[in-house]
Amino acid sequence: MDISLIVLSAGNSTRFNYNVKKQWIRIENKPLWLFVADRLNNFYNFKKTIITANNEEIILYEKLSNYEIVSGDKERQLSLKNALNKIDSEFVMVTDVARACVSEKIIKNLIDNIKDYDCCVPFLKPVDTVVFEDKTINREKVKLIQTPQLSKTEVLKKALNTDTLFTDERAAIENIRGKIKYIAGDEEAKKITYFKDLNLPCLKPPSKNIFSGIGYDTHKFEENKEMYLGGVKIDVNYGFKAHSDGDVLIHSLIDALLGAAGYGDIGDFFPDTDEKYKNISSIELLKKVLDIIKKTGFEIVNADVTIIAEKPKLKNYKTKIQRKLSKLLNAPVNIKATTNEKMGYIGREEGVSVISIVNLKYKDWYEDYNSRK
Repeated sequence: MDISLIVLSAGNSTRFNYNVKKQWIRIENKPLWLFVADRLNNFYNFKKTIITANNEEIILYEKLSNYEIVSGDKERQLSLKNALNKIDSEFVMVTDVARACVSEKIIKNLIDNIKDYDCCVPFLKPVDTVVFEDKTINREKVKLIQTPQLSKTEVLKKALNTDTLFTDERAAIENIRGKIKYIAGDEEAKKITYFKDLNLPCLKPPSKNIFSGIGYDTHKFEENKEMYLGGVKIDVNYGFKAHSDGDVLIHSLIDALLGAAGYGDIGDFFPDTDEKYKNISSIELLKKVLDIIKKTGFEIVNADVTIIAEKPKLKNYKTKIQRKLSKLLNAPVNIKATTNEKMGYIGREEGVSVISIVNLKYKDWYEDYNSRK
């Protein structure tokens, strides 16, 4: 059948209450959003797979997968409409990244039952007594709705052509009197809303791999400008020629962090053509990158930095730089300084180069989960 898949993954994960966003916890070596998309694509050969992402994270999604990534929105339905603009297949299956453990049986049953309907939906029956507005109601008439849901694309687009917000595709299609087919859902496909919901059998712990990144940067000197290295002011009457404050050490460290995570380089995030970064403190850029690294599932193991310079002399600054950066990274940082033996542009005292190496590991949510039991 002509079916495309949409994975909604643009939420802010506030109820998850963890220092890694829900969609970025690592299942072995994959973030949850990629794990879910790959899992469903292993069950069916979809014509196209679209994943919605927070605007600030689109660049990360694109670097880690070959799926088409579109901008999400603050409301689930608005994210879905953005994704639907890219869909031209007869049918579209929509799921939430929080439905991590959907079974192949559910996918097959949705496809087998859609023929004569506008939307096919999995549901669970409540096993407890159900009370609505202080009155007990017949639980046999209650359905607990799940995703993914399979819809006729044109019907769903028509149903969402409104300012009314619906909680799922079924509700939108029902609103225009579309035909709904309900099928048996799966307990293991429960939605991950809170951290305690991670007790699902398909979620394997993150791998213990260590990821290394190398950063290199160089800047030439500029007279009558303040110099900063590693966020520490150096007492000289010249600085670095650069779009930002030119902190060559921080720039090298940022590239090493991004390299270890597989997220590209500093220019992808802070282009020197953007005026908002003009003369900005590189420490502020580093803080932004550290926030990205943390929220997307990494912890810093250590960093090792080599400064290559004939001048300025850094003997009295290395410990200050090391302490400042260790505190910012919340990890051991080693600072080394050497000369270039009077060779090349460094030897001619025209500028400074820095090489950084960073090691990262995945934040172990599995261990944290078990420690909270």
